[in-house]
Amino acid sequence: MSAWNNIYETFDPVAFHLFSIPVHWYGIMYVLALLSALYIGKYFIKKDALDFGKQGIDIYFIYVEIGVILGARLGYILFYDPNTLYYLSHPWQIFNPFVDGEFVGIRGMSYHGAVLGFLIATYLYSKKHKIKIGKIMDLVAISVPLAFVFGRIGNFLNKELIGRETDVPWGILVDGVLRHPSQLYEAILEGFGVFVVVYLFRRLQSYSGELILVYGISYGTFRAIAEIWRAPDVQIGYVCCDFITQGQVMSLAMSLLGIIAWVYFKKRSVKA
Repeated sequence: MSAWNNIYETFDPVAFHLFSIPVHWYGIMYVLALLSALYIGKYFIKKDALDFGKQGIDIYFIYVEIGVILGARLGYILFYDPNTLYYLSHPWQIFNPFVDGEFVGIRGMSYHGAVLGFLIATYLYSKKHKIKIGKIMDLVAISVPLAFVFGRIGNFLNKELIGRETDVPWGILVDGVLRHPSQLYEAILEGFGVFVVVYLFRRLQSYSGELILVYGISYGTFRAIAEIWRAPDVQIGYVCCDFITQGQVMSLAMSLLGIIAWVYFKKRSVKA
């Protein structure tokens, strides 16, 4: 076995300590994800001469950051956590980073919950600042995918969302079992793959808001493919046929809704 196969044996998930509080690589990666999305957005605002106002994107970033964090955490509790009823009856524990007095951070985030939080935050921002929601969504569609690369690397470094068992030479040993580094597959597919699809489709865009639908369709598809190598959540297991995961079902549903919406709005744009 190479050093790569045994990376979790030597890797320290804590990057450094801020006074007595450990700062994990996981958290650093998520901060980089948020900042990269912000600056990629600013790049395309300048490149495409989009009118978002002087500080529009910075204010929107605050809205989205709050919406995504709340949505991701609540989504995980509702969709994946086995202690849902406990958290609903003890809501003050939802964002408690301590377990038995030990700081462990806030663990358990749902992408699909983050999407719902993002949509609500975007709607509120659009209404308050009177910027068309389609225009905002198109910018998000091109800004977010590459940020996922950092997020998935964070999952990998945190030894979470582990892959299914395998015998491939690049597999990673997790508690003595060789597994696919599925988080890195997701970084490639959901990050670089979705970005390429959305970026290339910009030339074919025919109406405002179309890019976010293309993003949703491509992300759902790539995520469902990536889940082929990702182990199901322990508390849920496979939801069908000893192969299909909860993530695949939700991702394919996301793609299907995106296709339906894309066809509907495409027909409206043609009529217009």
